[in-house]
Amino acid sequence: MYYPLMLKVKDEPCLVVGGGAVALQKARALRRAGADVTVVSPRFIPALRRLRVRRIARRFRTGDVARRVLVIAATDDPKVNRAVSAACRKRSIPVNVVDVPELCSFIVPSILRRGPVVVAVSTGGQSPSLAKALRRKLEEVVPGSIGRTALRLGRERRRILRALPPSPARTRLLKGLVR
Repeated sequence: MYYPLMLKVKDEPCLVVGGGAVALQKARALRRAGADVTVVSPRFIPALRRLRVRRIARRFRTGDVARRVLVIAATDDPKVNRAVSAACRKRSIPVNVVDVPELCSFIVPSILRRGPVVVAVSTGGQSPSLAKALRRKLEEVVPGSIGRTALRLGRERRRILRALPPSPARTRLLKGLVR
């Protein structure tokens, strides 16, 4: 069973182990979230070489996980993936080994992003294809403008919180913003 949460990784040190297409996808997603990404691999596909991340061109070492807030293993080498998982678990660092749930301390949901609005769909690792299909359905019904609406509501919420002391009336006003 998983506990859903949103983890702040902006400006935080994260590690991706692997140099292929899956590592590229994971590194891009972390960069979009503002993470300070390091990628370790003996080889990198060209697109990963162009991505604005720190690259270390060598095999994974257990010390690579030190001081990371999150680690993703995206290699096709089961031995390396197990080593990454073990190194992270020893240090209580959240780790995801792509497509190997038993080596993960967290899984990555299928994500729909509209500005600050983020909808995450997960099947608990049982069927990533189903999660993606559900996300695609949500893309059809969640308007692109919802991000701008969230930003506007956020400004109004901050204004109300500054102007009014805590009270049932303030709570009703805040809830009414969405209506």
